[in-house]
Amino acid sequence: KMKELLQQYATYNLWANKTLLAKLRGVSSEILHKETGSSFGSIYKTLVHLMEVEEIWWQRLKLQDHVQMPKKDPDENIELVSSRLLTLSKQWSEWVIESNEKNLTHVFAYYNSKKEFFKQPVNEVLLHLFNHQTYHRGQIVTLLRQNGIEKIPATDFIVFTRNKLSRH
Repeated sequence: KMKELLQQYATYNLWANKTLLAKLRGVSSEILHKETGSSFGSIYKTLVHLMEVEEIWWQRLKLQDHVQMPKKDPDENIELVSSRLLTLSKQWSEWVIESNEKNLTHVFAYYNSKKEFFKQPVNEVLLHLFNHQTYHRGQIVTLLRQNGIEKIPATDFIVFTRNKLSRH
């Protein structure tokens, strides 16, 4: 049952990212880069954070000795960041689908960004990752609203499950 739940969350994360990114494509560069005082300063920087987090946890999960922040591309724009984020979200979803109970309960060791050492089961890290992404997507939605952007698609988990049910 745990695998089913994690598959649902991984698929939801990919869907929610796709849904929000589709809305961001129509937002002006001025609004995307406007400094707001939010956690990461702007919608764009928050989006970069979403992408970086998925990359960093992927490296940790794959037991990379030295986790590296994704390289900053001087030409990076919303399209490149969006593409990288969706590729990572799809990778996470596929990994969870292909995993077994042993993969998901495996305890692995990693260092966080403050160089603190932890050991945790994969399933706890996955729940954290998907919850973290939801939190920051919510910040992006708030920043969009504060900038007068309307008709923002709902990315709530319940909306995802309702949509999924209606497709059957």
